[in-house]
Amino acid sequence: MSEVQKLSFADTRFSTIGVEDMKDQKKSDSKEFVGNLKNGIWLFGLSSWVFGITDRSIASFADGYLSALDLTQLFTAATFFVAWLFLKPTSRV
Repeated sequence: MSEVQKLSFADTRFSTIGVEDMKDQKKSDSKEFVGNLKNGIWLFGLSSWVFGITDRSIASFADGYLSALDLTQLFTAATFFVAWLFLKPTSRV
């Protein structure tokens, strides 16, 4: 083999390795993006549930007494809030 053919073969081998590294980088970037998106959605939902429970609590106690409907609404919101806490995405580092 001539020197030109050896260089050509070596260049091809290294460029293939570089392409595979770029594919792995893209996969890890997309996994990181999806992980950040999941965490962002979960945090938004968490703050929404806290706001909702606070709003229902203030509305329930504003008139000075709790009705059965008020207690039902608070219990339902608190149950969904606890369920949301269990849906926290896991980090896969």
